[in-house]
Formats: sequence, structure tokens, C-alpha cells
Amino acid sequence: MPKIVDAEARRQEVVHAVFRIIASDGLERASLREVADEAGLAVGSVRHYFASSDELLAFSFGAVIDRIAGRLEAALGAVEAEPPGSQEQHVAVLNLLGQFLPLDEELAVDACVWMAFRHAARIKPVLAAEAERSHRTVAAVVGRLIMALNPGESAQEGLVTEAERLLATLDGLCMHSLLQPEWMTAEMCSDVLAAHLRSLEASPVSR
Repeated sequence: MPKIVDAEARRQEVVHAVFRIIASDGLERASLREVADEAGLAVGSVRHYFASSDELLAFSFGAVIDRIAGRLEAALGAVEAEPPGSQEQHVAVLNLLGQFLPLDEELAVDACVWMAFRHAARIKPVLAAEAERSHRTVAAVVGRLIMALNPGESAQEGLVTEAERLLATLDGLCMHSLLQPEWMTAEMCSDVLAAHLRSLEASPVSR
């Protein structure tokens, strides 16, 4: 009797192979053949689920966005559940911000893959829709975080400015830690996040 293959499980196996290739060798190597070899499958098996490299890359980009977004939403729920200005909220915010950065092996792979896809979307139209979804998803989380740190604040311009400042800080830290891991360690990333959070908590957006 032929073995029944779980299609969704097989797609995830292939996507994880894409992630491993990007994290070790870059997105340029993530061809159907290379991914098939990494996943231990025949190229024809991969083509059964993804008709082209472009389709595979777009699906993989969406998968890493979903992984990151799931962690962010869970962490944001913890932030919004704590009293504003409390130590518990402070800890929850640091945990949320840490989800953007390569602070452990799993986060490092996701951060590397996410940044690679975002950069590639600049010249690969097939990735444009997921790049837009990535930006909107992250911006929404950061916007809600800024509002949670400034309850009752009505100065929309100030809220947007602080959200963009935080996004720029997170992007810079992520890129720096991926490019210079010997210098920008997980500990240093955490220290910079803590310092930035103190500045947010000390300075209301309507100043």
C-alpha cells in the first residue's frame, strides 16, 4: 500500500530547507534543485508542491512572516494585559522587542531569512506582495505597542514618529547583529533594547 504523504507537512519540510539554505548560503542559492537536495527529495517531488522557484520563494517568505507575526501577536497580548507603566509591562515589552532580533538560534534563522527576503523584494516583483504584508504586519504591532506605552495619548503624529523610530532601531539592530555577530551579541542587543525602552517610557510622545 503506497504511503500517504501529508501535503502541508511536506511543504513545511521544503520551506525549512529554504530557510536553512538562506541562513547558511544566502537566498541566491535557494533554487528548486538546491532546496530539493537540502530536503532530501527529488526535484520532481518539490515541483509537485511548487511549480517554480519564484512560487517557492514567495511561499517561504509568507511562511517566515507568519512565524514572526505569530510570536509578535502572542507577545503583544502579554504587553496589553499588563498595567501601563508597571514592571510587568516593561518585561513584556522587552520580550516582544526581542522577537525581532537574533537572540537565539531559532530567532537568528528567522531574522536572517526575513531580512534576506525583504532585501530581495526590492528587485523581485514576485516578492512584493509579501514584502508589503510584512511591513504592514510589523508596523501594526509596533503601533499598538507605542499606544500601549502611551495610553490616552491622542497626538497621532507623535505616535507615528515614535513607531517609526522604534522600527528603525529594530531594523538597525537586526542588521548589525547579523552582519557583526562578534560585536553585536545577543547581550548587547538586549542592552540596547532596554536603553531604548527606557527612553520611550521616560518621554511621552506629545512632548
